[in-house]
Amino acid sequence: MKNRKIILTENEIPDKWYNIMADMPNKPLPPLHPGTMQPIGPDALAPLFPMALIMQEVSADKWVEIPDEVRDIYTIWRPTPLYRAYGLEKALNTPAKIYYKYEGTSPSGSHKPNTAVPQAYYNAKEGVKKIATETGAGQWGSALSFACNHFDMKCEVYMVRVSYDSKPYRKIMMNTWGADVYPSPSNRTEAGRKILSEYPDSPGSLGIAISEAIEVAASDPDTKYALGSVLNHVLLHQTIIGQEALKQMEKAGDMPDIVIAPFGGGSNFAGLSFPFLRLNFEEGRKIRCIASEPASCPKLTRGIFRYDFGDTIGMTPLLPMFTLGHNFVPAPIHAGGLRYHGAGVIVSQLLKDKLIEAVSHSNPEVFEAGILFARTEGIIPAPEAAHGIATVIAEAKKCKEEGVSKTILFNLCGHGYFDMKAYQDYFEGKIKEHVLSDAEIQASLKELTTPEIA
Repeated sequence: MKNRKIILTENEIPDKWYNIMADMPNKPLPPLHPGTMQPIGPDALAPLFPMALIMQEVSADKWVEIPDEVRDIYTIWRPTPLYRAYGLEKALNTPAKIYYKYEGTSPSGSHKPNTAVPQAYYNAKEGVKKIATETGAGQWGSALSFACNHFDMKCEVYMVRVSYDSKPYRKIMMNTWGADVYPSPSNRTEAGRKILSEYPDSPGSLGIAISEAIEVAASDPDTKYALGSVLNHVLLHQTIIGQEALKQMEKAGDMPDIVIAPFGGGSNFAGLSFPFLRLNFEEGRKIRCIASEPASCPKLTRGIFRYDFGDTIGMTPLLPMFTLGHNFVPAPIHAGGLRYHGAGVIVSQLLKDKLIEAVSHSNPEVFEAGILFARTEGIIPAPEAAHGIATVIAEAKKCKEEGVSKTILFNLCGHGYFDMKAYQDYFEGKIKEHVLSDAEIQASLKELTTPEIA
């Protein structure tokens, strides 16, 4: 019988998160205050985040202890399984060996609780009563709702309008865990009202939803803000994925040549790839790490490296990142979790230094990949996850063409069981190819007034 699944015991859940900042040859540039254009300190973030998370945000420590209470909650779904994709390998007739780390076993069905739980924990420790946040496709909002419920805190979620309308069961999942969910842009905030006055039919964007959630947090001393991607501490928490995967690959007697994960703001990609990049830094290995993004929101592959706001209205500090411009509103594709205009500063610096790679895929290509995976491996992937699968298929086909055997590892970051409308649209021929023109990208970037980076 084939050894299809590689599992760990609860005792093998990592007890520390890995901070890649300690190993990076070039550290990211500092965030800037938009008024003074000077680097900000930890105190500038205090209105939005608990101090424990702020210190993780700026930490240079290579390893950060995972609190026992967080690890205890992790045991609800961790360690997650690692699978050998024999069915997909056979369908592709490739000499490549394909493995995937499956994060869809969490209560909310994706990798997002890996950071939602510690974020809720640190907020609760500092007496926070409510957390406000945004969500794209709903994975982050549902994860934070689950986590806040654990620590008896209120959760207020601003869900991008196009996903709010197309993914009603994600909203109900959040409601079930006690969260209040509003479509964004909304009439509840000045940011939302501003957008609606200019674009009454706005499909929304993560940048807009972030503005609304930050406004709510900044106006209430009992409320803090939480972000599901992009920030350093979020990427830190997700490294539990790659650390587990490293142990599992060792158990399988194998090691990846290529590591692949979908890319929205960075948490998914960082979670799997950073522990393997550590081997590149420490041992001189040459593991390729590839971020996979949508062609309709290609900040890594077609954006520019520049200081920009993390939100649409301009309430965040200026961050050095690959961006399409904070006013950019992506097409209303079904992969709502990847519809973000910018990239995390750590990932941006790694890409700038050519230590990682990035590719993009069109909508039809992504759904074709997702369906092939479902039919060969049994799990219906979330549209976000299917971007990574599209890259896996492309790399496996290269192996076949070149007659070489490589080991590929990717992050199946979540299941698609709340995304059936997306698959229905594909089967009905409604999923169209949408690739941004150079003119559209340049028009968005022209609106940037933020500092250029030499």
